[in-house]
Amino acid sequence: MKISAVLWICLPKGCFCSYTEGKSLRDDEILQNLPVGTTATMYFKDLGPQLGWTMVFLAEYIGPLLSYLLFYFRIPYIYSNRYALSSSPHPVVTLACVCHTFHYTKRLIETIFVHRFSHGTMPLRTIVKNCAYYWGFSAWLAYYINHPLYTPPSYGELQVNYALILFVMCEMGNFSIHLTLNKLRGDGPKGRRFPMPNKNPFTWLFFFVSCPNYTYEVGAWVSFSIMTQCLPVAFYTLLGFIQMTIWAKGKHRAYIREFKDYPSLRVAIIPLIL
Repeated sequence: MKISAVLWICLPKGCFCSYTEGKSLRDDEILQNLPVGTTATMYFKDLGPQLGWTMVFLAEYIGPLLSYLLFYFRIPYIYSNRYALSSSPHPVVTLACVCHTFHYTKRLIETIFVHRFSHGTMPLRTIVKNCAYYWGFSAWLAYYINHPLYTPPSYGELQVNYALILFVMCEMGNFSIHLTLNKLRGDGPKGRRFPMPNKNPFTWLFFFVSCPNYTYEVGAWVSFSIMTQCLPVAFYTLLGFIQMTIWAKGKHRAYIREFKDYPSLRVAIIPLIL
């Protein structure tokens, strides 16, 4: 008997083939071990030009890093000519630049040395859209934070310092979670298990949420918003929170489906709430 099926497998040059249940196959799965019988009809689809995930994230993160610095150093033609190559008299502007640069430098380092990507490629059209989002928002934030008419936060150094402490803690927490996830994936797909907290206090957030890396990421941008007291930063933080909540909920549901003993106390991204 002939069986029609659609098997999703990665092929060179952005081609995929699929099977009727619509389930993606892991890289280690073998066609002859799949429940498709002795004969199967394969359907292939060309997804167009693709790039590996490492190149995707490098492209997404290098742009914000460099574009922000262009505004910080006030290169000519961005602001009025009399402000070209000048510097802001407000220390918080320099601090914001340091924090922003650190954040994206950390992301680049994690992309190269820490992250292990489950899927091979991303369509080129999606990369262009993602880069436009990251690069565009970075330029928008930088324009206002480094603007000659920018005014410091209402509560001065007190507000900036508390926000800085929160920012550093969230960045450390985010990095700790990424290291934990890296070690978890080190066992390969056959040894899959859900992440658990360890001796590192930053990982204890795993007691309450499935994706603490997103929790810390949101926390870092909230603190950056407080530090700069800049409306565009707050808007960018809100959009990021919405997107990361969608990703976290999807990951949370996947954990529940895959692991019968998954902790019931955990939620997706905000402890005890969301």
